[in-house]
Amino acid sequence: MPYFAAALAHTRTGWRATELDLDEVEDSAELIDLLRDLDDQAERTLLFLEEDDVYVAIVRVDDAEDPRVFVSDIRAGEESRIAAMLLEEAGRPEPASFLVEEEILDDVEAVVSDDAVQSTDVLPAGDSDLLADLGTPSADLLRLCAHEGLLPADVITAVSEKAGCLNELEEIRGG
Repeated sequence: MPYFAAALAHTRTGWRATELDLDEVEDSAELIDLLRDLDDQAERTLLFLEEDDVYVAIVRVDDAEDPRVFVSDIRAGEESRIAAMLLEEAGRPEPASFLVEEEILDDVEAVVSDDAVQSTDVLPAGDSDLLADLGTPSADLLRLCAHEGLLPADVITAVSEKAGCLNELEEIRGG
């Protein structure tokens, strides 16, 4: 599956974006190390990943804290090695190990209004509150991911705009 992976490191002087090649990354520990090593002055580093318009994943690495991971749809791990790696880091089971995770659906439906979404056909995993201090609280992130017609790239654009790093993202995205 083709993917786009952008790491955005935030320092005292602002955001710096780097497009990443994750083909050689073997596990989540290696990915986290890669993010931590991008800029030794970074207070936080975000990874925005979208793969073949199927899902969006966000990884947040703060200075000395444990990484935080969000994947918009747990079923992406069935077809994507990268998604499976991130889902493992998020502490979720393999998607094939269950049919419907009612608890996840209840969480999404609890924060998503019928006006904003025609379909709640997503099964998110991980920390949906990882961008709250950057302008996108959990409810908003879940709404974006569940909104019918929004592509993963659209979700990344919306959250990066609120975080103040859209210009840097667009520079490496080519738009």
